[in-house]
Amino acid sequence: MKKRVLSTIVLSMGLLLAGCGSQGTATNSSDTAKAGSDNQPVKIVAVGSTALQPLVDAAKDQFTAEHSNYTISVQGGGSGTGLSQVADGAVTIGNSDVFAEEKSGIAADKLVDHRVAVVGMGPVVNKDVGVKEVTKQQLIDIFTGKTKNWKDVGGKDQEIAVINRPSGSGTRATFEKWGLDGATAVQSQEQDSSGTVRQIVAQTPGAISYLAFSYMDDSTVALSIDGVKPTEENVADNSWKIWSYEHMYTKGEPDKNVKAFLDYMLEKDVQEGVVKELGYLPITDMSVERDATGHITNK
Repeated sequence: MKKRVLSTIVLSMGLLLAGCGSQGTATNSSDTAKAGSDNQPVKIVAVGSTALQPLVDAAKDQFTAEHSNYTISVQGGGSGTGLSQVADGAVTIGNSDVFAEEKSGIAADKLVDHRVAVVGMGPVVNKDVGVKEVTKQQLIDIFTGKTKNWKDVGGKDQEIAVINRPSGSGTRATFEKWGLDGATAVQSQEQDSSGTVRQIVAQTPGAISYLAFSYMDDSTVALSIDGVKPTEENVADNSWKIWSYEHMYTKGEPDKNVKAFLDYMLEKDVQEGVVKELGYLPITDMSVERDATGHITNK
């Protein structure tokens, strides 16, 4: 009799443990809620990339609607600012378009990388310049100041006005590395805010700059390069090479409350919903991977 009772207890415990194990195999909203559900006030400050800012802003609005004890502030300032401030411990999260290893003066080994999306970037021009496509060399010549008139690349007889980004901008670093083959753009007007850049290009005759796909709209014209269009599909297989991961760095491993928000960024509802709606690519959509040195491997 005692053996039968003991066997029943062991069987029940086994079923209970199996059930617990099956429930913990995937991240979902209930798991995330538990991670930060002690109802103590949680404050998170995320600073850096303006290319990533719209995504983090939208995600934090949804997250705080479900977790009222969280206060999450999202600010721009550029990838360099985000990386330096999180490395100094001044903010909770440093948003960046580039790997920490690519920024001089940043102790990358002290930071933990959380990749939350991929963003494509590309050149945009004023709608009246008369150009929809350039070659890679023409693009380089325009941004380095060698080509100064749109007529030289098949457009109007109009002076080219280059609008650049500040030196700490991750968007600029990505564009110069992959769009200009490492060349440095000519000295010109610089704007940090992607929204402001879009507005200036739309309103300035002859203007050209570059934006993340998430900021592109019909107020400007996005240029194709060597016959390749700036689309998410072309980014996914690296046919369009001007792209970067969107990183959310923490100084060391995040505590459970910060991790709850970072895990939320990777949930299917966010990746398939907000990420795509705002013009980013889910990490899972990429058929290639790229490391900090630029080396490409197929998934």
